[in-house]
Amino acid sequence: MSLPPGFLDELRSRTSLADVVGRKVIWDARKSNQAKGDMWAPCPFHQEKTASFHVEDRKGFYYCFGCHAKGDLFKFVQETENVSFIEAVEILAREAGMTMPERDPQAQEKADRQTELADVTEAAAQFFRLQLKTGAAQAARDYLDRRGLSADMRARFEIGFAPNSRTATLEALGAKGINQARIIEAGIASKPDDGGAPYDAFRDRIVFPIRNQRGRCIGFGGRAMDPNARAKYLNTRETPLFDKGRALFNHGPARAAAGKGEPVIVAEGYMDVIALVQAGFGAAVAPLGTAITEDQLRLLWRMADEPIVALDGDKAGLRAAMRLIDIALPMLEPGKSLRFALMPPGQDPDDLIRTGGADAMTRVLDGAAPLVDLLWRRETEGRVFDSPERRAALDVALNKAVAMIRDPGLRHHYGQTLKDLRWRFFRPKGRAKTSRIPDIAPRAETAGSALAAGEVAETAMRSSLILATLAHHAPLIETFETALERLDTGDFELNRLCQCLLRLSGQGQNDLNAAIDAENLRETLENLMLLGHVRLQAWIRDPNSSDQAQQCLTEEFAKLAARRGIDHELAEGREELSGDEVRPHLAWRINEAVRKRHEAERALGEDGSDDDLVDQRDRERFLRVIEGAGRKEKRH
Repeated sequence: MSLPPGFLDELRSRTSLADVVGRKVIWDARKSNQAKGDMWAPCPFHQEKTASFHVEDRKGFYYCFGCHAKGDLFKFVQETENVSFIEAVEILAREAGMTMPERDPQAQEKADRQTELADVTEAAAQFFRLQLKTGAAQAARDYLDRRGLSADMRARFEIGFAPNSRTATLEALGAKGINQARIIEAGIASKPDDGGAPYDAFRDRIVFPIRNQRGRCIGFGGRAMDPNARAKYLNTRETPLFDKGRALFNHGPARAAAGKGEPVIVAEGYMDVIALVQAGFGAAVAPLGTAITEDQLRLLWRMADEPIVALDGDKAGLRAAMRLIDIALPMLEPGKSLRFALMPPGQDPDDLIRTGGADAMTRVLDGAAPLVDLLWRRETEGRVFDSPERRAALDVALNKAVAMIRDPGLRHHYGQTLKDLRWRFFRPKGRAKTSRIPDIAPRAETAGSALAAGEVAETAMRSSLILATLAHHAPLIETFETALERLDTGDFELNRLCQCLLRLSGQGQNDLNAAIDAENLRETLENLMLLGHVRLQAWIRDPNSSDQAQQCLTEEFAKLAARRGIDHELAEGREELSGDEVRPHLAWRINEAVRKRHEAERALGEDGSDDDLVDQRDRERFLRVIEGAGRKEKRH
């Protein structure tokens, strides 16, 4: 069976040799370097105890220094599964989610045709290089000089020049005996729809050959010398040989450099890549004039687990980064992501290197942010969240983005990270602007006092009821999320349960139950349910009693808020008592704090007996403070 051109290349780009081999061997952790795709293991083809079997994942080859077995992805499957080449391709295609092509008797003819087209593009590349040395290309050479491109770089990237002539390239290739139809099919020349004479596709342009990962010239990119040209940059049109969405500029050399440990950097244009390589960043690539595609992402992840996207520091660069987020999210896997290095405003990598040198570029790359940070920036930058509705809209946008991630474990970690970012983003402003009662912890000097002990006891009781209720009514977590973020139980295990509930905000009861079990919090929850004031609330375990649960939570959170207010007053009062002078207004402040608390509780519908109990308890505590103040006054 003949396979269509490009099918095996596509399959290789989607499949990791290390992953396939890893199903048959146990890697030697001491010798292997997963970051570089340099893996070692005992050979699966002969009996041995040492790790002599070597896999170079980025190059796609393996070799055993013991039995000398060697090959590529397909050979390994053939040998280990005892199947033919086509059967190995079918196995790998099925695992990669690719459909095997129908049997095509003309496949070989198509492959031969591609080879002919590649011969045309190679001849065109040679012609363009020669033209760069002519007098007609003086302006092009001056431009390259101004951009700081050395002669070595021009030769390395085979930079050429397309003359400002309608048919110069067409005629030169025709003089070499190349069929005109093939020149047009390869995208070197174009034929008008009206049937007129063919003309050169590239005219008066600096030309950059585009090669695939195997080094075959598949097309060109051209930079116009005329500032009034309709397109500053022009690529070869789509041909049987060239698909710009499946190619990267400098792909082959970058892949080799990445195999030596260099960071893979994704820039926007040809000149950026050349400047990066000239500055010592050999694993630099660029998409071909469009946003990065899914196919290009797969090619990047074959080179590195976390390519660095170095985009221009202007609005267009930021927009490109934000668009890339939505393309990447559904494709993310554990260990496979992107980092983003945003250039200083108004600069691209080429500008930065020319003004600050390689060190400046290195600093920007070292500060590259993970994809999740850029996602947060996209959803929050330049926006004001001064109302519950706006915050809710932010939650919807973030949840929608996280839902695009297919891997459940990775989706969980993204959700947790975004919740942490949200908490840090809103908490300081929330305290300053929205809290009606100060949320201040007891001072160190009052931590062991009866006042603090009373606070800890009551907080623990109310917190245990809150956590037990939310653990059995997951849909209510999102409603009380802001209040729950401010809850500090004073107990390590209860705080762990609290954080678990926050991470599962917006999820269902089954997801929450699974998370509680996964984080070994089931025993903590059951211990809560044994407490008398919790056990007596029969509605807690009843999923149909959400109204009662919501009413309970509303009251308990409000009581804790009121308690924080009175303890703030008491802490300040105690601090005043520690001075040399007794403040006459202290008793008034304390009584006011008590009164405000009782007003808050009565507004929530507390019964009279509880009011009396709270009143008596608080007044006894406050009396001890005031008596201490009196004794201090007599001593003075």
